[in-house]
Amino acid sequence: MDIKLKLFCAVAETRSFSKASKIVHLTQPAVSLQIQALEEFFETKLFDRSEGAVRLTPSGRILYRHAKHLLQHYTDIEKEIGKVTGMIKGGITVGASTTLGNHVLPRVIIDFKRKHPKIKFSMLVSNTKRIEDLLMSGLIDLGLVEGEVSRSTLRIEPIVPDELTLIVPPAHPWARKKVVPVLDITREPFILREEGSGTRDQIEGYLKAHGVTTNDMHIALTLGSTESIKEAVEAGIGISIVSKLAVKKEVEDGRLKLAVLREGKILRSLSLIMPSKARLSPAVEEFALSVKSYPYEHLSAGERTR
Repeated sequence: MDIKLKLFCAVAETRSFSKASKIVHLTQPAVSLQIQALEEFFETKLFDRSEGAVRLTPSGRILYRHAKHLLQHYTDIEKEIGKVTGMIKGGITVGASTTLGNHVLPRVIIDFKRKHPKIKFSMLVSNTKRIEDLLMSGLIDLGLVEGEVSRSTLRIEPIVPDELTLIVPPAHPWARKKVVPVLDITREPFILREEGSGTRDQIEGYLKAHGVTTNDMHIALTLGSTESIKEAVEAGIGISIVSKLAVKKEVEDGRLKLAVLREGKILRSLSLIMPSKARLSPAVEEFALSVKSYPYEHLSAGERTR
């Protein structure tokens, strides 16, 4: 029933079965079947789907109000039992944008699990926009993202400084240049992240501030992950701008080269995001504290010695 209620709330909040299905990474028919099961259980329609819109019926509004309370009640029960037993356990679902999900968070989770082996983890990696949607729909407990967060109802806490850097193949002429003017980027095939990516938003903002838009550029590829971008650059398909954290190994191995932009560094913070009013379970509270206090400055050095 728990997952059905979460899916129901996702449809109610997005007012769309297709949007909810994208958020939860299920097919639209799968989401519809879960909602249908709820309607059969309560023997009433929960959504009015006439005229191309999805609206809660009177019964649906009642269920939505109670579903939000029930989901929060599960958290309160977990918290109270944890106080009695003195043991932190349960499950945590974390959403992370690609830089954090692929290059930072796995080590943080491993170290946390050593201290709290009874806590179960599930991690979803996607772009910043989708992590926000998942968090607002209650389908993840907290998010870790790069870039700007659009929702004012979320609590945002910067945790790791990061730099976006220009990467080129080793044989590229820029690999031997001290600095590269931003305007020169328009003369090279460029590999860009997909819409909704926090990294893409920051790249576009930086370029625009220096008189360059994507319309001025030769976009060779638009890809959905930093890993695929690194492979494409290494293969000589184009150049790109990615997190410096994400290319450390490839640069050390000589498979990619960094180029310095003459107009200055692209700096940002990687952030922890949580619903501003939600009561967190003991497990989620403990993990959030761990994320905020983790010694990220030792992360790369530690990984080299493991």
